[in-house]
Amino acid sequence: MEEIVIRPIGYVKNERKDYLIDDFWGEMVSEIILNDDIPQKALKGLEKISHLEIVFYMHKVNKKKEISYYCRPREDKKIARTGIFAQRKKERPNYIGVTIVKLLTHVDNILYVQNLDAIDGTPIIDIKPVFKEFLPTDQIEQPKWVSSLMRDYWEVSA
Repeated sequence: MEEIVIRPIGYVKNERKDYLIDDFWGEMVSEIILNDDIPQKALKGLEKISHLEIVFYMHKVNKKKEISYYCRPREDKKIARTGIFAQRKKERPNYIGVTIVKLLTHVDNILYVQNLDAIDGTPIIDIKPVFKEFLPTDQIEQPKWVSSLMRDYWEVSA
């Protein structure tokens, strides 16, 4: 299969400089600064959208570290090993992150968003509106360990 080349459309600006801490993204407000070649018309209609799905490239993850396709989430010894596609670990085959954020506002080519778990400088690959018709209509099921592991993820830092 041929490689895919993706050009970022912008980047993240915020206070989080690295991935050393997995949790406490709760009050993080980030700017998504779009490239100058993205026309303003591309943002038309966003004032009627409350949430966006942000696709980004985790550029600072250690790419020299071998990807483990079967491992413990966050290396937590209390959690059984599981496949990489059954968890949201940073160390992934293509280092792609996807998060639904709240759109606070946008001014010119800058989007102000909350709950983006991407660090400063992260390249943005795509932005999609969240439409309820694309959200699951049935109950979401997940292992019990997920709620325990994610307990502080969206909390405010101590």
